Formats: sequence, C-alpha cells, structure tokens
Amino acid sequence: MTWRRAASAAVALVVAVAVVGGWRWWHQRPPYGPEALQLRSSLEFVTYDEAQAALGSAYQAPVASGGDQLVLGRVSWQTPSAPLDGGYFALFLVDKRTDLKPPVFAVSAPQESVGMGSAGVENRIADRYPWLRGAGDVRISEHEWQSVGSRLAIGDVAATPVTFVALFPHLDRQQREFPIATAPVTLPDLLLALVYLGPDGQVYWAQRLQG
Repeated sequence: MTWRRAASAAVALVVAVAVVGGWRWWHQRPPYGPEALQLRSSLEFVTYDEAQAALGSAYQAPVASGGDQLVLGRVSWQTPSAPLDGGYFALFLVDKRTDLKPPVFAVSAPQESVGMGSAGVENRIADRYPWLRGAGDVRISEHEWQSVGSRLAIGDVAATPVTFVALFPHLDRQQREFPIATAPVTLPDLLLALVYLGPDGQVYWAQRLQG
C-alpha cells in the first residue's frame, strides 16, 4: 500500500504543478498584443500657444518660460474588440540619457479615461523590459527609492487618440537634485512607449513608439 500512496501523491503533485502552471500562463496572457492596435505616434516641440491650440479650449497647457520646453505628443490606435478588462495602458515619455520622466502633463481627454501619476506595480516593467528602466521609481540610495515624474494611465481602450503636452522645466544647478527630466532635451533623447498592464499588475507587453 505504501507504494500506491506514494504513486498517488506523485500524480497529485504533477497535476497540481500543471494546474498552477496553466493558471500562471493564462494569468499572464494578454487579451491582444500591440500588433492588433496598429499604433501610431508622433512627438514635436511646440510653443505654449501651439500646445494650447492642440489641446483645445477645454484643457490647459503647461506654462513654459525661462528655458522650459514643451513636447507635444499624439498616440492613436485601432480600438480592439476586447476591452481592457480591469487593466490599463501606461504611456511613458522618458529622457533616455537619465531614465527620468517629466513632472507634468496636460492631456486632451476625459478625466475619467486618462490620469497622470505613477503606480508601484510599474516597477515590474523594467524587470521584463530593461530598455524601459525609466518606467519605475528612481533609486536614490541603496535601500531608498523615490517615485518622481509622471506617466499617463489610460483606463478606457476607446480613449484614442490621446494628445498630450509634457513640460520639461529648465532648472538651475541647485534645483537639479530633483530626479525629473529637464530641459534642454532633443527629440532623439526621448523614448515614448506604451505598456499594457493587467488587472493584477501583470506586465502584458511594452511597445516602443518613438526613440
């Protein structure tokens, strides 16, 4: 009987491992990949008046002065048949020289569809996509990390196109201790990427759009 119990236990273990592995595979599997979206994007420098015109009268462009720079970005996609299902798109604009994000965005989209900020689960992005190191928090000491800079979180797959203006402030030497992307910056310095995160913080995929 002992060998029978051992065999039964081994079979149960194999089944349990298969079930867990299958669940993990399903849990990490995105409803669709970036190729289904037919993504399009652009970046350009603009003046305040140009930024305001692009956003429209219902939205306020960031005020720029004294060497500050404004970057106008547009991202659009074909609406897929499946919804985000509790997940969201995270849109990152990163200075590749420093892996830092700008502090301020203005967006011409309904407030309930697009938000600005950061989230702890986004620290997982760099583990899977090292080229997007700037997506997560900034390490300021051996055991200390700081959440700085912003990205856009898009919770409605129908919120296309997204038009945004990012502010790159010009800081004096004393202010540069703040870990944010600053002016002067050139377009080749910038990385624009769209990441799809699942409802439990799964990093489904990341797509480089510019840079």
